[in-house]
Amino acid sequence: QVQLVESGGGSVQAGGSLRLSCAASGFTYRSYCMGWFRQAPGKEREGVARIYTGGGNPYYADSVKGRFTISQDNAKNTLYLQMNSLKAEDTAMYYCAADPICYTSVRIRAQNFGYWGRGTQVTVSS
Repeated sequence: QVQLVESGGGSVQAGGSLRLSCAASGFTYRSYCMGWFRQAPGKEREGVARIYTGGGNPYYADSVKGRFTISQDNAKNTLYLQMNSLKAEDTAMYYCAADPICYTSVRIRAQNFGYWGRGTQVTVSS
């Protein structure tokens, strides 16, 4: 049974940093597509970053490029999202997602991920 558990969210002032973690279990972590999404109240879920655990370059949405970094620790089956230079508009619920198929030629889409965590809240005050 696939399980994804996010942690690391919280409240921070604009310009600050947070690191989100996603502990994964129940699947072969080394050959999965992993992604971070976020959803603010009244807005659609937005793909933030994606990585294929078997290797390759990560993908970032334009809105976070240069500020966020997705990484992983295969030994711990854990995905990370380092968020720097946070802005008020980064405020959202952040979700970890996984899928055995990685559509690396397209932007990050929620419909391409079959497994989801419950999310962790990030609040950035200006």
